Amino acid sequence: MTLWFVFALMTVAAIFAVLLPLGRSGRAQNQGSEVAVYKDQLAEIERDLGAGLIAAPEAEAARVEISRRLLAAAGSEAALEPKSSLKWRRAAAVLALIGLPLVAIGVYMPLGSPRLQDFPLAQRERGPGSNTLENMVTQVEQHLEKNPTDGRGWNVLGPVLQRLGRFDDAVRAYRNSLTYNGETSERRADLGEALAAAAGGVVTAEAKTEFERARALDADDPKANYFLGLAAEQDGRKEDAANIWRALLAKAPADAPWRALVQSSLARVGGSTMPALSDETIAASKDMAEGDRNAMVRGMVDRLATRLKQNGDDVDGWLRLVRAYLVMGERDKAVGASADARQAVAGNAERLRQLNDGLKTLGLDG
Repeated sequence: MTLWFVFALMTVAAIFAVLLPLGRSGRAQNQGSEVAVYKDQLAEIERDLGAGLIAAPEAEAARVEISRRLLAAAGSEAALEPKSSLKWRRAAAVLALIGLPLVAIGVYMPLGSPRLQDFPLAQRERGPGSNTLENMVTQVEQHLEKNPTDGRGWNVLGPVLQRLGRFDDAVRAYRNSLTYNGETSERRADLGEALAAAAGGVVTAEAKTEFERARALDADDPKANYFLGLAAEQDGRKEDAANIWRALLAKAPADAPWRALVQSSLARVGGSTMPALSDETIAASKDMAEGDRNAMVRGMVDRLATRLKQNGDDVDGWLRLVRAYLVMGERDKAVGASADARQAVAGNAERLRQLNDGLKTLGLDG
């Protein structure tokens, strides 16, 4: 309140400084006008004449000239005298003195916030926008405290908390999302990932359970399968991890954003990201450079495709070819090969059934 009182006094003082001249009469202005100057000149002539500095004829001539100018100046100033009266000027000053503060208050009240607390110095030094994400999270959390059954809010909050490194809070958010939104493979996998992150990257038994539940809902869920492979690796079962990740790559789209992660993980456990056509092929390619090995595998895939076009009864061969194309990221060729395979075994119901079962496992059951 003291600060507001000081501001009010400063405003009144500023208004007085501007409006005070409106309340003054115009007499003071006349003191410095031409009339006053000519009057001073007449008095000076009288002093010079008395002191003998000027002759009487010259003094008389000067009096006549100055008197003529004095009369002319007096008539001119009378014509330019403002017509507004002192009473109206003072009324305008009083109106401005009262009206300006009222207008300022009327504008401030709907737009300002007199009860807004000052920002701490630390927040002012950080500047606006530096804490935007945290502020948004705080607002959502306050909303969810009042509306704990808002499933959509929990669904939005979980990934943000995980990105901020608040893994325990993210676990709670994902659990509430499952409670109020229902169970999906994606939500189960997200919860498992948050549990693993809270444990420092270790796929705990609780996290593994969530990934298994996610895969039960969707066998092709990439996050669940990746972390289940990671769990196998952490348990020392590298071959199982490699098999899980190979199957995941076989079904993955060529442009899947997580494809490189799975390939690097597979390489870490000693698995090859190229299609394994036979044990002899793997043994023969162990000591080869990466480029030579890839070229050799590409040549074998092409030869397998040529052989199957000549003799299409080999269901296992067709499945190896489709899987090879999928692992190499050539999904269009895999789809084309599956169509050729169905056409080649269309006359044999048992082989067609085996082929369709195998293609379904590879994610090409359509």
